Amino acid sequence: MARRDFEIPFVGLKPGIHEFSYNINDKFFEAYQQQDFQNCNAHIKLALDKKNGFMLLFFEVGGTVEISCDRCGNMLPIELWDEFKVLVKMVEDPDIMNEQEEDPDVHYISKNESHLHIADWIYEFINLAIPNQRRCRDEDIGGKYCNKEVLAVLKKLDAQAKKPQNTLWKGLEKFKDLDK
Repeated sequence: MARRDFEIPFVGLKPGIHEFSYNINDKFFEAYQQQDFQNCNAHIKLALDKKNGFMLLFFEVGGTVEISCDRCGNMLPIELWDEFKVLVKMVEDPDIMNEQEEDPDVHYISKNESHLHIADWIYEFINLAIPNQRRCRDEDIGGKYCNKEVLAVLKKLDAQAKKPQNTLWKGLEKFKDLDK
């Protein structure tokens, strides 16, 4: 995919809603830092609502990526799904306005611009669509994506943690915070 594939020539668009669709794979991320996922098969739907002096962009992110499971370390397919809105305003001094703007969903471009560059937003939104907890559901533990050896070690460690503790040191916890 060429970088130009992610430039929208909005000057020639009539006011109203315009739809764009993008299929994103691992090749897209080569221009960015190395990702902690692989086999990206993301689908981006973009609805651009062009108005006088501004544009409202509505991104829908879907698809899948494979990411290392937090529990066992095996690669696990994760569903992507999220929605993002960006308000793009056309102003005289976009650099100053972007520095002062506190809302991350508002972006300024020059009134002289003719193309809207959306690759960085796509990159950001795919990464934001990945859940913070990267593991299979509890009912899927031990399934085809799980590392059975790691799960056995975790189960053994959990059983050891539940064993009764040595009572020799019991009661010393109450002296722990005395010097504060």
